[in-house]
Amino acid sequence: MSTAFSSSRPVAVIIGFVWPEPDSSAAGQNMMGIITGFLNDGWRVVFMTAANASEHCADLDLDGLTTETVALNCSSFDERIAAISPDVVVFDRFMTEEQFSARVRGACPDAMRILNTEDLHSLRHQRHEQVKSGHKSDNLPGTFSDMTIREVAAILRSDLTLIISEREMNWLQSNFPIPREQLLHLPLLTTGCRTPLPDFHARSDFVFIGNFRHAPNWDAVLQLQQIWPAVRKRLPGINLNIYGAYPPKKAMALHNPARGFHVRGWAENADETIASHRIMLAPVRFGAGVKGKLVKAMQCGTPSVTTTTGAEGIGTHETWPGMVTHTNEDFVESAVTLYTDEKRWLKASEDGKRFAASHFDSVKHQRMLLGEVNARRERLHADRRQWFLQAMVWHQSLRASQFMSQWIEAKNKHHGQ
Repeated sequence: MSTAFSSSRPVAVIIGFVWPEPDSSAAGQNMMGIITGFLNDGWRVVFMTAANASEHCADLDLDGLTTETVALNCSSFDERIAAISPDVVVFDRFMTEEQFSARVRGACPDAMRILNTEDLHSLRHQRHEQVKSGHKSDNLPGTFSDMTIREVAAILRSDLTLIISEREMNWLQSNFPIPREQLLHLPLLTTGCRTPLPDFHARSDFVFIGNFRHAPNWDAVLQLQQIWPAVRKRLPGINLNIYGAYPPKKAMALHNPARGFHVRGWAENADETIASHRIMLAPVRFGAGVKGKLVKAMQCGTPSVTTTTGAEGIGTHETWPGMVTHTNEDFVESAVTLYTDEKRWLKASEDGKRFAASHFDSVKHQRMLLGEVNARRERLHADRRQWFLQAMVWHQSLRASQFMSQWIEAKNKHHGQ
């Protein structure tokens, strides 16, 4: 592709782990927030990905934005990124940084490299392992897996890493020698609720929503299957409606209208769907970052019942606009109380809307991001000279991912002869 770029406008390349799907996940909304943040600041943006095309991808026909597909383990990427000569390259999740950062560094050494974590994948993975072994995942783990080492190495290699949760910022700072200047707390970039909000009496039933490809969401659905009979017994005739992108057959098989347990699949409009229900139920047992469904529920004035893991990075038991629970029995009692107590519901609904407006102001946070990017570009090389650990992890003896990529490329060429 021979896209030409004006020298008067800075250029950002964003290498996506997947095509952004804002209607499928909070991660998709966050990625669109990053893209539009750069565009609104006057940048040109090239979105690249090696992922397969998606029919649910966002409309990327935006002024100043072009899209390209790239090949993994191929020098064609090196040639293309050199031709674009970006000022900034954003890697979407640490696996993408592992795949492409050495090639970017080699072809465009003056480009600022930014890692967008979405959430700390290694933290979510460790918590999943805790749950599978029968332990609670409320506490942050004190042991470190191979994935932790890989993810922290990607953070150190990058000039700036975007962390979505204040608690994850504190965990990283407490456990690893990462310079504070290499991290930026960037709250979830999410669109507000764009639908009229019904009052208490115009709403009915409970709702859960979440992409089924995300392991914490599928686990939460299984938890709801266990918890729901006790709620239904207390509230006869009330339903639980479960929505989410990419529902597998095993999820649809749980659909049981006779018991008020409805697995609906895709939601045509998440805002309208959440806003039409009285309560969001989210028994999240593991995960990381910020749970976008709960932020969206606040924006829609829909109080939620969740766990300490679900509330992490957003609020606490004392400040939560709804209820944070610790046991299944507490969860059931809280769901029934919040559903039937209009006064308590109204307070939680208003508190949630105010909290979301003040803590998840995407326009303000987009401006903060671009302000940081523009300031740090000016001192990029001075910063790099101060970051000993960044230089160390880039040392050739530690660049396994780069050499693995080059080996795969050489092998592919050999077999192609």
